Amino acid sequence: MLLDFHRLGGLKWVLVGIGLCVAAFLLLPILFTVALSFGSSQWLVFPPPAWTLRWYEELFADPRWIDSTLTSLQCAVLVTILSVGLGLLASFGLVRGSFPGREAVRAMFLMPMIMPVIVVAVALYAFFLRIGLGGTLVGFVLAHTVIALPLAITSICNALERFDKAIEDAAILCGANPWEAKLRITIPAIREGLFGAAVFAFLTSWDEVVIAIFMASPTLQTLPVHIWGTLRQDLTPVVAAASTLLLLFTLALMLVAAWFRGRTK
Repeated sequence: MLLDFHRLGGLKWVLVGIGLCVAAFLLLPILFTVALSFGSSQWLVFPPPAWTLRWYEELFADPRWIDSTLTSLQCAVLVTILSVGLGLLASFGLVRGSFPGREAVRAMFLMPMIMPVIVVAVALYAFFLRIGLGGTLVGFVLAHTVIALPLAITSICNALERFDKAIEDAAILCGANPWEAKLRITIPAIREGLFGAAVFAFLTSWDEVVIAIFMASPTLQTLPVHIWGTLRQDLTPVVAAASTLLLLFTLALMLVAAWFRGRTK
């Protein structure tokens, strides 16, 4: 092995220290937010003078928070279904297809992933406003699918490229038709890539705020948009409580994804 961590001497402690500093830099703002959500002060004060669950009670008693959470959940589920379905079809074409301009088509699919989000948001807002989809759930779903689809395609394409197509061909030689071979052999074999695509698509829609701000209306807002709007009006700890629940849900989803990857290895 070219680099053995245990043979680095004093340097390994320097690396450990740098790693801990980076971890603290990334985690401390999150831990502060969690602590503020249990603080008794009506403002975002740290350290909290006392501890309370009052802000979580206000959060669950306010229908606006519940509605925005349900909107986020509904939008994320629909985006996940749409992204994985379209991503699977597009990935088969990109990996198995041999047509002129295939790499250009792949680059076109991945373009929303490398473009600034604000540019995508302004373009989608202008287009959806013209066709009457601004401030609608359909508009939210389509807009989030635009930025989630490249991640889904990347995950599924990687899984398809690692899959040995000879196994699918052998199933066809044994009597299965091409669709049956794909459904019973190929798709189960690339389930890790499909699951990764689903997780990426869900989290992209669940946490997205820039495009959602442009697509929102007074009666239809996602949870991140409602958090952003509340922060602009009042620094209430209810925002910290909502952010903590958002964080816990995202963390739970990542743990499920890690568990699923462990089972498929």
